[in-house]
Amino acid sequence: MGRTVPNIIHKEQSIILILTIGIAYNQTMLNLTIRQLKIFDAVARHLSHSRAAKELYLSQPAVSMQIKQLEHSVGLSLFDQVGKQMHLTEAGQEMLQYTRSIAQQLEAMDAMLSEMKGLEYGRLNISAVSTASYFIAQLLAKFIQLHPNIKVSLNVANRDAVIKLLADNGADLAIMGQPPEGTVMLSQPFLQNPLVVIAAPNHHLTKVRNIKPKQLAQEIFLLREQGSGTRGVVERYFASHDLKLPTYMEMDTNEAIKQSVQAGMGLGIISMHCIELELEINRLQVLNVDHFPIIRYWHIVHSKNKRLSTAANAFNQFLLNDVVKSEAKIQASPTTSKRNRTK
Repeated sequence: MGRTVPNIIHKEQSIILILTIGIAYNQTMLNLTIRQLKIFDAVARHLSHSRAAKELYLSQPAVSMQIKQLEHSVGLSLFDQVGKQMHLTEAGQEMLQYTRSIAQQLEAMDAMLSEMKGLEYGRLNISAVSTASYFIAQLLAKFIQLHPNIKVSLNVANRDAVIKLLADNGADLAIMGQPPEGTVMLSQPFLQNPLVVIAAPNHHLTKVRNIKPKQLAQEIFLLREQGSGTRGVVERYFASHDLKLPTYMEMDTNEAIKQSVQAGMGLGIISMHCIELELEINRLQVLNVDHFPIIRYWHIVHSKNKRLSTAANAFNQFLLNDVVKSEAKIQASPTTSKRNRTK
């Protein structure tokens, strides 16, 4: 009986094959650089030179020049421009598959070398939804104190962009409130994420207790865009009480929601992690609403097929062990218990 050859062998054979073809038939293939392949991958993901340049901290002309040089080396066009929209050519689509295969092999090599060195070295690419930016920096700072030689990169984006980064192997781990559905991603909860209703201090509902869902439905709301985790919770909350979604204005950031609520434009439903400063200086107030706070959880997510590096594994365990244990202590403390009883 024959043995099943692991995928990693096939990928290595693919890389050897493409390099062999380059040596035998087209010497210019050897001029391809890892930097060019990284730039090509970014442009292919964004289908935009300017957005790729922003991600890579390069100028747009530098990105365009590298793509032209890559196309010259390959001898084929990798992108088509139709009006203002870019598209991958057939050659570009094939190139992207090999580029990502090569990137995965380089990451595997880097992870293996890091393991040989131990946890004193390594790289960690984290992606987080924008709401998580209010606490993720503190967690990363503590982790870096424990492992000062690990190089950490943090990308903050909306939920759809974070999921795409994971799928494209652009992040080792991601922090989000609502993990993607399906079996291609693994997720574990590590931190509570209480959602509350907020208002300006002079709003007429700030003096009302046990506000009912029907009362809320009569107000104007400032809501996140379609697809965000918080927006989904808001829609399900009103639907569960047989109520239509109230009149609302859509905002693409939590900061915009907070500023608009402070200005008296309406109410917001937002993570408690986002408003600690505003509560301290009395710029916002949390309303006393039935069935609130809605307790959700922050999750650590990664691709099921991705082999986590030593650094990524260490951060994953840091969140699941240190953070979970710290939160358990907070929830069990007498101060917290008393506060919960007075809500």
